[in-house]
Amino acid sequence: MLDYDIEAAVYDATRGGVPRAAAAAGAVLSLVPADARCLLDIGCGTGLVTERLSRPGLRVLGADASPGMARVAAGRLPAVVLADARSLPLPDASVDAVSAVWLLHLVPFAKSVVAEAARVLRPGGVFVTTVDKDAAHDVGSDIGAVLAPYRTSEAFDRAERIEAFGAAHGLAPAGLGHFTGHGQGRSPRRTAQALLRGEYASRLTARGPVAERLAAELTDLPDPDEPRPEPRYRLLALRRAGGSPGRR
Repeated sequence: MLDYDIEAAVYDATRGGVPRAAAAAGAVLSLVPADARCLLDIGCGTGLVTERLSRPGLRVLGADASPGMARVAAGRLPAVVLADARSLPLPDASVDAVSAVWLLHLVPFAKSVVAEAARVLRPGGVFVTTVDKDAAHDVGSDIGAVLAPYRTSEAFDRAERIEAFGAAHGLAPAGLGHFTGHGQGRSPRRTAQALLRGEYASRLTARGPVAERLAAELTDLPDPDEPRPEPRYRLLALRRAGGSPGRR
């Protein structure tokens, strides 16, 4: 896994910047109840998405486990806390919405993250998260064809898995959303480099010599420096049973 303390300095520039962040934030807000008054963005990273989750009447907080990421986010957000998503420094039933964008695909403890999100949600509140993140990449492309035999079927953020975790903690499906991952259409060469750095470890079974062979196949594809189509990410909203979250 990447060292996000180091990655914080270049994260926005290498992840689609404002267009990608704005697309994500707009899709998240479309699934947050209109009367929600407080939203917590866990795994907020640099806060580029988080600062775009604001709207009139909605207070937005950020939380991240990486000191480097949290420091950058603190320059953008009114409130950021350094915290593990499995152990948030918030009371039970204290926020109206929790969001997690590009987080659950990275962590083998997604079940604990969902449980903690459910704990801090008020009745009627929603947990909005990206799901099936890695499956959105390279769909129908020549890169996808090369990698297909080595894709794992056990992604940490598989939608059915996250729904099941939610159900165990009183969260029921409440909507779906989609948005474009601007700037995330990788070229074969860039994909090969990421594969050799281990950045595909969460979604591919290829390791060692197999990864090296795949990297060579990728760089041999036509137009190896031409980015392929951008991914279309999915969002899942899970709602905690109870009344309207905005009512106190």
